[in-house]
Amino acid sequence: MNRGCVVSLAAGLVIAGAAIGNVAMRTRAAEGADPRASSYMQVTEEDFRTVLARMRAAKAGIEKRQQDLLVARYDLADRPVVGTTMSRGKPVQGGVRVKLPTGVTWDALAKASADEIQQRGAFPQGFMPLPHPNHPEGGMVFPKFLIDETRRQTGRDLTRFDLDFDLPDRFLPEFPSPVYLTTRPDLGDVSRGQLVTISNYYELFNGILNPKQLEGLRLLVTPFPQQQFNATADRRSEQPSLGVACFDCHQNGNTNGATHLVGDIRPQEFRHRIETPSLRGVNIQRLFGSQRALKTVEDFTEFEQRAAYFDGDPVIATKKGVNVLERGSQVHFMGEFQEILDFPPAPKLDVLGKLDPKKATTAELRGQTLFFGKGQCATCHVPPYYTDNSMHNLRAERFYKPQMINGMMAAADGPIKTFPLRGIKDTPPYLHDGRLLTLDDTVEFFNLILGTQLTADEKQDLVVFLRAL
Repeated sequence: MNRGCVVSLAAGLVIAGAAIGNVAMRTRAAEGADPRASSYMQVTEEDFRTVLARMRAAKAGIEKRQQDLLVARYDLADRPVVGTTMSRGKPVQGGVRVKLPTGVTWDALAKASADEIQQRGAFPQGFMPLPHPNHPEGGMVFPKFLIDETRRQTGRDLTRFDLDFDLPDRFLPEFPSPVYLTTRPDLGDVSRGQLVTISNYYELFNGILNPKQLEGLRLLVTPFPQQQFNATADRRSEQPSLGVACFDCHQNGNTNGATHLVGDIRPQEFRHRIETPSLRGVNIQRLFGSQRALKTVEDFTEFEQRAAYFDGDPVIATKKGVNVLERGSQVHFMGEFQEILDFPPAPKLDVLGKLDPKKATTAELRGQTLFFGKGQCATCHVPPYYTDNSMHNLRAERFYKPQMINGMMAAADGPIKTFPLRGIKDTPPYLHDGRLLTLDDTVEFFNLILGTQLTADEKQDLVVFLRAL
């Protein structure tokens, strides 16, 4: 088939897809069903100024609804752990922040069966799936510190007129995060304390990376059109936008906690919030994507540009200006840079990823024993990087009845990737949707889900061990 035929075929598929989507929506509307339940998004644009005015007017109410939910679920106070910081010095928040139902204790909860907890409605709200800041709308939402620094460096504005980020900065990774390279561990943090953008990447990395890696990094910091940030009238930035860059979410190859909705679930209310995972250590990982169906970082890189940027809808992607990367060069170059992003140093670990008894504290060693024993953590999180590169279904829905929460249907999470635990204290919040704000919350969650019956002292020792990884 010649190139002209390929282009004609692609255009035909896009037009057909749009037509199918519009027909499906009209049919469902005629039947009295919610037209948003179509697999396809609406292609017809509303007048931009009308949308801008309507969404701005609704913004305060939507954000209050989300903040009320967070306050009801969590203790959001600033309580850093004494003597423990992230790699560049940001305080690590400590303590269990998930609030218990009235009259319930953690010990009593851990002793109850899943059926009992479900029937009593005793499952802590903070352990439930966390909705997007505006779940019916969805889309990429960035913390203010990332928006401000990106605007300062590049003049690009990632502000949404309809929505701001929801979680307090204290529960997010440090900013800017350090950049460590597997190829040059002798250099330590090669970012020099700066946010890596299109404005400074060359100055920072020229002479450290090979030409392919340097070109890959350039593409990772280059903005391309995305669902909320593009030049069409159907956008969520006040001015037409160049788009977003990979490193807007994966700041400095790590994460800033930016959130989105997975693109591979329909209808909208069943989609999961996804908290941006770190790219550190992708060279030892074998599963990628929101449902971990992608098997290489190259697959993931290409998928993000073609589909995830546009909620998995190729019709919308074409309309808004999808950036189709060339697999043999651009995708390969981007993957080659991502593959050398390293975990932060862990001076207390030996070459096998376990604690050096000469460097570790007594509490850390007790926590390690629990991790490999009673806590059952090592069943999935295998050293030296503390992942088994597999998927596990925790079936947390055993503990609660399906329910709507701020426009999201809290039902089954499904299989979840075993994320590496190396450098875990630097990458809050936790679990795939960021519902667990601290490592203390995470230990309480898994103590209940796995039924490990840890004591209060054992939980604390386990948290101390995790901070050493």
